[in-house]
Amino acid sequence: MKINCKLNLKFENEKIAKTIYSSIKIDDLGYVESLLDKNKIIANISSNSIGSILHTLDDYLACISVAEKIAQSNK
Repeated sequence: MKINCKLNLKFENEKIAKTIYSSIKIDDLGYVESLLDKNKIIANISSNSIGSILHTLDDYLACISVAEKIAQSNK
């Protein structure tokens, strides 16, 4: 069974979204397909099990959180 999850993450402005996207894009590595659309990051995550997708989501959102804190501190 294939499990898919789509995240739409909206940020304060395009500059912050681009900074975060640039920081996390390298970590996609076949688990996440992401794209930048103005001030949004759209991420599609696929997995073969619920446990695996939850682990991937947890890691991805943790990376987003750290990148967002850094981007906000550089405003």
